[in-house]
Amino acid sequence: MRDWENCYRTGETPWDKGAAAPPLMELIDRHGPGLWGNGPVLVPGCGLGHDVRALAALGVPVLGLDIAETAVERARSLPAAGAESYEAGDFLDPAWSAGRRFSAVFEHTCFCAIDPSLRGNYAEAVAAALEPGGVFAGVFYLQPHDPGEDESGPPFGVSIAEIDALFSRSFERIDAWVPQSAYPGREGREWVAVFRKLPHARVAGETGCR
Repeated sequence: MRDWENCYRTGETPWDKGAAAPPLMELIDRHGPGLWGNGPVLVPGCGLGHDVRALAALGVPVLGLDIAETAVERARSLPAAGAESYEAGDFLDPAWSAGRRFSAVFEHTCFCAIDPSLRGNYAEAVAAALEPGGVFAGVFYLQPHDPGEDESGPPFGVSIAEIDALFSRSFERIDAWVPQSAYPGREGREWVAVFRKLPHARVAGETGCR
């Protein structure tokens, strides 16, 4: 698996485009600020925090999380857009989310970067992090790879059917579309989906009823 910390230290970050993902801006225009609840909103795999700042500009508290400490340090050094903060940590570690609850989770470039064998863990981590009724919104790469990238991954592609199967246990899908806005070369290769956590959803390690 790629050494993310080393990538940020050496500047080998072709996925960083210097601005928030165009499909995120389309999502914000489509659903408005009310989609995200009162916060905090979690952005796992936030990198330099471009998406974090776009969400924070809506007036909601946002936490950007990344496994690479250098990415977090650089994100903190950039001008703030609102009530955003950053933290280094492993989203897939259940100990990280223990005792935390978020009104929404936004996904972009984290799901596609992990080994596909860990996707079930990722779905459980999202469910564990969200409050009942919370929103999980993501920009997924159906056909990833920018020009010049190694197609062996990461990023790793995914099908709509697999995404639905992974999240159907704890979520209902409330919206989805192929975004009209995209980075050059990614047109028609991404899919935006919005899920809401089911009130009765249970996650691994929980007992009893909510």
